[in-house]
Amino acid sequence: MRMSPPALPRRVAAEFIGTGALVAVIVGSGIRADTLSQDIGVRLLANAAASAIGLGLLIALIGPLSGAHFNPVVTLSEWWSRRRTGGSREVLAYIGAQLAGAVTGALLAEAMFGRTPGAWATESRSALHLLLGEAVATAGLVLVVRGLRHIGRPGLAPVAVAGYIGAAIWFTSSGSFANPAATVGRAFSDSFTGIAPGSVPAFAAAQLLGMLLGMVLAGVLYGTRDAVAEPNPADARRTG
Repeated sequence: MRMSPPALPRRVAAEFIGTGALVAVIVGSGIRADTLSQDIGVRLLANAAASAIGLGLLIALIGPLSGAHFNPVVTLSEWWSRRRTGGSREVLAYIGAQLAGAVTGALLAEAMFGRTPGAWATESRSALHLLLGEAVATAGLVLVVRGLRHIGRPGLAPVAVAGYIGAAIWFTSSGSFANPAATVGRAFSDSFTGIAPGSVPAFAAAQLLGMLLGMVLAGVLYGTRDAVAEPNPADARRTG
């Protein structure tokens, strides 16, 4: 029997909590890595592993509630593919919750490690090659998410999406933020994973460009029809 999807307020709360938890994992593991090693490779490995594991667990837990987007580019790409049935009110609510959750998660991570929450990051990430890396990282993420649905294997999302992000942290020059909300949140942490506020707009623009590229690649590879009919973002059964 098909379960009724949770009401919008509950789905929005799930996106807020999930995004906040994800950013807390990313920022917190970066702060911890900073205190344990001066080796940049060791710090990156620790941060990538914690981020991938945390993301996979959160998708598995929250996917049945909200789709576990945690990311405006995922929300926007999903809405675009179902724009005839999805409402803009839901999209705006999701993105608002993701942005608020990301900032909250970064501040929580700072507080957990005895740091003063709210200090702006100072790490500039404005070089052109970093923006290219961020566009590539985001395109790959969107391709993975949409590709899983097109081949009828959305249940693999916890493993596949987490695995991709863990790999992309290493193979892209930008470290694979691939998430405008998380990028905003990371501006509130002057740590290993931080990004200076002045670099945020260009990173977000690169991520949106990557989203479009990922959607085009998915269309070229899989066409416009899903292998298995999928409900809209409100459906409790979708795993994102």
